[in-house]
Order: sequence, then structure tokens, then C-alpha cells
Amino acid sequence: MAESALPFPERAGFDEETARAELYGVLAALLTAPPGDELLAALRVAVTEALARGAWLEAPWQALVAQARTLSPQQVRDEYDALFGGVGRPEVYLYASHYLSGFLNDKPLAALRDDLAALGLRRAEGVAETEDHLAVLCEVMRYLIAGDDAEVCNLARQHAFFARHLHPWVPALCDALQAHPAARFYSALAELLRTFVQVEAQAFEMA
Repeated sequence: MAESALPFPERAGFDEETARAELYGVLAALLTAPPGDELLAALRVAVTEALARGAWLEAPWQALVAQARTLSPQQVRDEYDALFGGVGRPEVYLYASHYLSGFLNDKPLAALRDDLAALGLRRAEGVAETEDHLAVLCEVMRYLIAGDDAEVCNLARQHAFFARHLHPWVPALCDALQAHPAARFYSALAELLRTFVQVEAQAFEMA
């Protein structure tokens, strides 16, 4: 992932919708698998200052970049594996169903699949993760913001998908990450994610 794919969400040259889509993409990339050297190198040199001081995302974004600069790529990958990997039950789940119903592959996943089908989307063959993995949900939001099909990729669809499939449970995931003693990089990511979800929720309510 190139440096240009990691803009500060309010930097000059990026309109608001592009910045939102890019941030969802960054979140997806950092959550889908242990991040590679190229992604972490881009994050270490990413722009960290907002156009307006005190912008909501400035402090958590700076904290995430600071962790990327402090930790080695291997330390970040080891942290990912310690939190989300391993055999059997992970330390922290990244699946919506776990937080919404207490079980994996439960009714929230079935409801999500119905909504994805209505959007003309389905899981690609060979993908191991179920559709309620947070990285997948972030990619769907990125598509709904930046896609070309105006009948699907519009503000109303974004709001409905966000309100049903992200907003109800992502804060609980952030709590779990920030409470875990092994989380450093991903604790910072959780604060960015929490703040971004708050900003998104408020913006949708005002729209």
C-alpha cells in the first residue's frame, strides 16, 4: 500500500468522501491479516496533522502512527497474532456475531448476508473469514462510499449498513482491545476506530 493511501483524514487534497473511504480501507488492511512491511512503512511516514487543530481524528491518528514508528514490523505482527490468531478461541474476536448475539455464525451473520445480497455483494471464493469480520465490513463501507453504482453506493445505503452492522458492536470490540495487556499498536487502532465510529454516527444523524 503506497503512502498516498494513508492520508490524514482531513488533509488538503482529499475531499471528505475520499478520506472516509481511504480510512475504511486502512482499517480493513490492518485488521484482515498481520500487516506487511510496506503497509507499516507507509503508516510510519503518514501525514499526522489535520487542517484544523483539534479535529476529532487527529489525536488517535497521531497515536497510531506513533506506535507504528515505535514498534518493529515483527512486533506489530506478533501482536496481531497474539490478539486475533492462534489455534481455537482468539483473545479478541473481530466478528460482529460474537458481540451482537454471543455466538459465532449466528443470526446477525444471516441478516448480514441478506443485506449483502441486496447490495449485489457476496463473499469471494477462497476467503476463509465470514462476512461479519470487521475487515470485511470496513471494505463494504469503503465500496458504498467510493463505488460507481449510484443506486447502491449512496449515503442512505451507507447509513443503513453502518447503523445495522457496525455501530451497535464496534465500541465493545474497542473496549476489549484497549483492556487487553498485549495490545499496544491495536489499542491505538481501537481508539482511532472508536472515534471514527463516533464521527460517522454523528455525521449520519446530521445528514
